[in-house]
Amino acid sequence: MTDESVSADTAPVLSDAAPVLEAEPAVASVLFGDQIETARSFTNELARRGEELGLIGPLELPRLWTRHILNSGLLAPLLEARGRVADVGSGAGLPGLVLAIARPDVHFTLIEPMERRVDWLTSESSRLGLSNVTVVRGRAEDVSDDIVVDQVTARAVSALSKLIPMTVPLVRSGGQLILMKGARVDDEIEKARKVILRQHLSDVEVLELGDGVVAETTRVFRATVD
Repeated sequence: MTDESVSADTAPVLSDAAPVLEAEPAVASVLFGDQIETARSFTNELARRGEELGLIGPLELPRLWTRHILNSGLLAPLLEARGRVADVGSGAGLPGLVLAIARPDVHFTLIEPMERRVDWLTSESSRLGLSNVTVVRGRAEDVSDDIVVDQVTARAVSALSKLIPMTVPLVRSGGQLILMKGARVDDEIEKARKVILRQHLSDVEVLELGDGVVAETTRVFRATVD
């Protein structure tokens, strides 16, 4: 078949249109309450600069609110009132900056090794007026002697078998790991059984947050550090 024989009906349609930022879901105002304007400002800036800075992929704008902002914000009720939280591998600020917006009563230490991401986290926390944020450049393993917190969060950093030993030294006795995971979290737990025992974790559970509230629920590995 020659090129001329391909009809207009069967020829592929190519589009150079740039992805459009997802409309804000109605539930966002419920999750963020009186902090919703700050959440909007952060989301818009991440949409504007995220791909350029290598913080998000080129296809993320149509699902930025649901897959990233709300997904991160669902952790907010799990945080202790007036507590101290370390977010490991903060990257674009997911979940660290989002949670700092949602929970101004909690102090967040955002731990990130990459300089350009540290610059982003620092500039955004300043631009948004988040006085409850400290940004630390480094790996969790390198700063554990200087940081002790009530809870640790992390998103898309590593498998539990590696992430647990990395984060436990940051947490006080009786504190918690609150680690965002994917659909295969049960498999990760099984592979990390020896690590869980070695690190003396208790009350190990998997939470599924946002069912019936958001399109994509958030799975969380939560455990107490003894």
